Amino acid sequence: MTRAFEGRTVLVTGGAQGIGRGIVEAFAREGARVAVADLRADVAREWLADDGLHRAYDVDLAERGQIDALVAQVEADFGGLDVLVHNAAYFPLTAFAAITPDVLERTLAVNLSALFWLAQAATPAFSRQGGGRLLVTSSVTGPRVAYPGLAHYAASKAGVNGFIRAAALELAPLRITVNGVEPGMIRTPAMENLGDAALNERIAGAVPLGRLGEPADIAAAMIFLASPGAGYVTGQTIVVDGGATLPEAGVAVLG
Repeated sequence: MTRAFEGRTVLVTGGAQGIGRGIVEAFAREGARVAVADLRADVAREWLADDGLHRAYDVDLAERGQIDALVAQVEADFGGLDVLVHNAAYFPLTAFAAITPDVLERTLAVNLSALFWLAQAATPAFSRQGGGRLLVTSSVTGPRVAYPGLAHYAASKAGVNGFIRAAALELAPLRITVNGVEPGMIRTPAMENLGDAALNERIAGAVPLGRLGEPADIAAAMIFLASPGAGYVTGQTIVVDGGATLPEAGVAVLG
């Protein structure tokens, strides 16, 4: 094991389960001290290593005040902040005609607005470390494809990709890189709730690589983007979808 992140502090939002848990576990294996921020931090505490190196925080990412307090507390508890991964997302499957102001506003607040406030709060902390890595779990849904019932989610993720490019440009002088990962169909509890097992297996069979993605597939891309090897990469996203969005794949995907 390389332990490439030994002594570094990583904050992961939405890290209690699914893709977020995969990201947390990957950074922990590489030696990082990991702070997990989640609306259900109690879930993270059930599996998070009780070794004094990691901690879970109860946070509603739709509330800016809680975001500012979170980043300040993490920096105080861990003595710094090196990597921030905004993975938390809200995406209730809702037909376009049935989207309400509450659904739209919370989707945008958690998926997109929180990214602005996290970046603003983390920038001083990163600067005190001499730089930092801001990473985002985006999606192929919105930037590349559409999925019925997720117009609100698609719009938020298209906005996320725009943020990545603009923020990368403005934060580059501070030695802060900004990048994202666009998952395709990933096997998570949330994805399983969108359809029955038979449907998911049919989708998996249509993916060029012949399977659904796993949280570890997304985590591996995050590890790369946070690594020294990606020090000259900023303003970019990596699509991790098994080839599902290639022009002739013909697969409905959701990330």
